[in-house]
Amino acid sequence: MKYGLLVMGAPYSSASPHSALRFAHAIIARGHCLTGVFFYHDGVHNASTLMAPPQDELNLCQAWTELHQQHAVPLDVCIAAALRRGLMSESEAQRHGMQAFNVAPPFELTGLGQLLELQQRSDRFITFA
Repeated sequence: MKYGLLVMGAPYSSASPHSALRFAHAIIARGHCLTGVFFYHDGVHNASTLMAPPQDELNLCQAWTELHQQHAVPLDVCIAAALRRGLMSESEAQRHGMQAFNVAPPFELTGLGQLLELQQRSDRFITFA
């Protein structure tokens, strides 16, 4: 079975990102395929490399990165929602004349077309909001 995930909650103010991450690990452990994760609305904050949670808390940005590294799961971030909330990749920061960026690979800023493609490639599409 192929799963796609939509994460709409901000880290540390919503349980949805952590629930989505646990669900992702569970379906992979059961032999299913995770075709991708799309971060939308406040969920784009999961891609911020500037998160510095206390040492006894899970660093969600790092945890999503590790999921990508271990299982090659695409991590797409809505570019419009990200820019609106102050998240930029290096190329977007240059394009907008900013001196810094806070979205690094493996997160990729994409459009809503990528969300539609993820839905089409997935047998099950689960939203965490």
